[in-house]
Amino acid sequence: MPQEPALDSRQPHSRHRTIGYQEYVDLPSWGVRRLLAKADTGARSSALDAKDITELPGDRIRFDLVLSRRDRENIVTVEAPIVRHTRVKSSHGHTTERYVVAVELHVGDEAKTIEATLVSRKTMICRMLLGRTALGTTFLVDSSRRFVLSKPPKPRGHGRKPKPSLRRRS
Repeated sequence: MPQEPALDSRQPHSRHRTIGYQEYVDLPSWGVRRLLAKADTGARSSALDAKDITELPGDRIRFDLVLSRRDRENIVTVEAPIVRHTRVKSSHGHTTERYVVAVELHVGDEAKTIEATLVSRKTMICRMLLGRTALGTTFLVDSSRRFVLSKPPKPRGHGRKPKPSLRRRS
């Protein structure tokens, strides 16, 4: 049986897409566009910023997905099947039990279904964390770049009228 040629570790494999360490992602089955996500190769699982999590009959769950760091009331309420429960150890060494849901993820023109845990990420900059299992064989992370497959945010103050300047009368 012929062997496949060895991959050159300096060149991304053609099946991989390079993404930045931060990207805007879409979760179309939940009607979510431009959710700020951080790609974290040090994390195994992915996580979504969720609050008001309620387990429902029939192995389902309802939760509020937080869409904004600045406004935690900017939410979309989601109902989804529970894929499983898991234990996640934080970088601080604390273990927590979490629900896992499946969600369709779009990064640029790449689409895939991933599993994500539900947890409060209110102290974090990004509303979603993409771990190694979601990144899988689809994405390579360029830790020196942001927004490789998505458009960067508009600069603050965009669209505002400049304040009138004070002029001295002579």
